[in-house]
Amino acid sequence: MRKGLILFLVCNLLIIGFLVNFLFTLITLLFEDCSADAIHSVDIPAPNSQLIDSRPQLIPKIIHQTWQNETVPEKWQGAQQSCLDLHGDYEYKLWTNEKARDFVAKEYPWFIGTYDSYPYPIMRADAIRYFVLAHFGGIYIDLDDGCNRRLDPLLSYRAWVRKTIPTGISNDAMGAVPQHPFFLRVIESLQTYNRNWHVPYITVMYGTGPLFLSVIWKEYIRWGTTEEGRVRVLMPEEYNKNPWSFFAVYKGSSWHSSDAKTIFWMGQHWLFLTVSGFSLAITLYVTGFWIYKRLHLRNANYTEQPSPWWWWPRREAAVGAGFKRLPKHEV
Repeated sequence: MRKGLILFLVCNLLIIGFLVNFLFTLITLLFEDCSADAIHSVDIPAPNSQLIDSRPQLIPKIIHQTWQNETVPEKWQGAQQSCLDLHGDYEYKLWTNEKARDFVAKEYPWFIGTYDSYPYPIMRADAIRYFVLAHFGGIYIDLDDGCNRRLDPLLSYRAWVRKTIPTGISNDAMGAVPQHPFFLRVIESLQTYNRNWHVPYITVMYGTGPLFLSVIWKEYIRWGTTEEGRVRVLMPEEYNKNPWSFFAVYKGSSWHSSDAKTIFWMGQHWLFLTVSGFSLAITLYVTGFWIYKRLHLRNANYTEQPSPWWWWPRREAAVGAGFKRLPKHEV
């Protein structure tokens, strides 16, 4: 019976080890505050400050945006125009479906099969933003992110993304120099994460969206990076929380389906769900061990005695079991 017990424990340890290894990045992501690479208010000159001109320009002055065609919906035209008006000296690239596919087919033919296989158009819109930043450099901005001030201070970082709620980073506004190692890692990882989870929101978020980007980023920074490979993080206060913030958010998220509300609720209550998940796992383990004891540790030659360690089987030999009567010696 000891072999059966050991086998049971080994199997449980292997399952737990597999789950921890599989979910390790997601678990650590829950506790990531981005403080090590944060861009704080004190690091950013005020709008129209003379200090802006003294900062180095590393990221090229290019603004990238994506849409199905050249006709941007009216609800986002104001956001688009705000960026154009503030950045007349920037090159502007609107990546339509046709332009995006032609670019991928020409410059990254190894990816065109994956690109065409994505089940949702938003996944292609996600992918193209990573490719153009890795290729051309510049700043990518979602159409529902309007510009509140010039983006010149952000050009002095080799790469930047923004922190999102409840954890991780988003892909709606980000910038980089051409061939930055982080975005090269991102485009290299897209094929590995191309899986259909049969829930649209999860398939998009974990396949190409912010959760995918957050996981790759967390793995990228795990062992540290060089200064040239560093990715800075724009915090919420500098993103859109204050009058001096860089962006003003318009109505967006047009691709969200009915499953999104559930996912959003889960995101808002992630701590409760995490504790509940661990509690459920412990309950299942204890229940499984109890069932194992009931089914496999009963034996006619053994009787269980009460033990303070109720989860560990205590077996004592039955009376006479394992003993041999010896002849009586006379003195």
